[in-house]
This record gives sequence, structure tokens and C-alpha cells, in this order.
Amino acid sequence: MSALWATFVRELRAYFVSPLAYVILFFLLVLDGIVFSLIVSFLADPRNPAGRPFDYFFGGFPFWLIVLFAIPVITMRLVAEERKTGSIEVLMTAPVTEGQVVTGKFLASLAFWVVLWLPTVLYAVVLEAYGEVDWGTLGAGYLGVFLLGGFFLAIGVMASALTRNQILAAVGAFALTLVVFFVGFVSGLVDQPLLQQVTDYVSVIDHMDEFRRGIVDTRRLVYYLSGTVLCLFVAGRALEDKKWR
Repeated sequence: MSALWATFVRELRAYFVSPLAYVILFFLLVLDGIVFSLIVSFLADPRNPAGRPFDYFFGGFPFWLIVLFAIPVITMRLVAEERKTGSIEVLMTAPVTEGQVVTGKFLASLAFWVVLWLPTVLYAVVLEAYGEVDWGTLGAGYLGVFLLGGFFLAIGVMASALTRNQILAAVGAFALTLVVFFVGFVSGLVDQPLLQQVTDYVSVIDHMDEFRRGIVDTRRLVYYLSGTVLCLFVAGRALEDKKWR
């Protein structure tokens, strides 16, 4: 556990000593702020249909833009950089397992993902001053952001463990997450009931639609947790395989 904690602290500290983390945070907050102000302005117009701002905030195009582009950047250096510089060999000579290294790096990226989204809670606080906020529904939306982010971050860690090049790691993570994302569009095009059930089950678009409406389905929890564990397992095996080469 001490080795896992040491890896976690080391990687989390690395995020905040790098200017890249602040660049990501800046652009995410600017984009979120612009999108949220546009949503509020839209809903404030009596000519437009009524709704809750966060119903449009989670799962919209800007949301997916952030998820698909920010996560590969967050994870690309986690393992690939250490493999390129050779520091991973030094790390693996310490009393630490591949699983602890991968898990520690993943948890650090997940903590950073949470930090990126924490400031957006202030939007709800501001709205509460002018009206009523359904905190249960809002919590379900943030749970979806957390689970989806964890799954996609695990994909990014896996991609980073498979190469020494950070750019290739980012491209690989983006391609894999993009495939998972587009499954949601395929579900509406297939005619076979069994295939449609499968695509509906793995459709992250439909999942976020449920979370933003306050629906927490245990099947979604199983899907994201099992997907995250599988990706981290593959990353650990890849790291173990590279160690003996």
C-alpha cells in the first residue's frame, strides 16, 4: 500500500508542477463557463422551452469535446515518458509491482480529473441563489462524469503503457475512446435485436443521458468499473512484458 501511495503522490505532484495541467484547467474552465452562460441565457428566454441548465451541460457537444480531447493529454505521459527516459526501469527495481505502478498512476490522473470538474460545482451554487437546484440529479450527473472519466482514463493509461512515444499514446487513447463514443450512434442504426442490446449497453452517450436525468442504473456501474479494471489489467501486463525485454 505504501508503494501505491508513493506512486500516487508522485504522479499527482507531477501534474501540478507541469504547465500543461494549468493549460488544461484554464481552457476547460473557460469553455465550461462560456457553455454554461449560453445555456442559462437560452433557458432565460421565455420563447425557448423550459429546462434545467445541467441537463444541457452534461452530455452536450462541448462536454464530449472536453472528454475526448483532454483525457488523452492527461494520460499520454504517465507510462510512455518513463519508458522513453528509462526511469521506468529504475522504478521497477524498487519493491513495487506493475499493478501498483499502473494503479497509482491511474488514481493520480483520476484525482486530477476530479480537480478539473470541482470548480463547476460553483455554477450550481450560483443557481441555488436564484432558484432551486435538484442536488440529487446533479450528483448523478457528476457520478457519470466520474465513472466515464475513470473508464476513459484507464484506456489512456493502457495506451500509454503500450508505447514509448507520448504522441502515439495520446493518438491511441483518442482513437480508442472515439470508437467507444461512436458505438452510441451505431445502436440506432442496427436492426438485429441482440446487437442493438449490446450497443445500447456499451453506449456511453446513452449512459450520460441517464446520469444527467438522475438515473443511476447498477448495470452502468458494473460496465464502467469492469471496463476500468480490464484496461488497467492490460496496462499492467504490458508493463510487465516490457520489463523482461
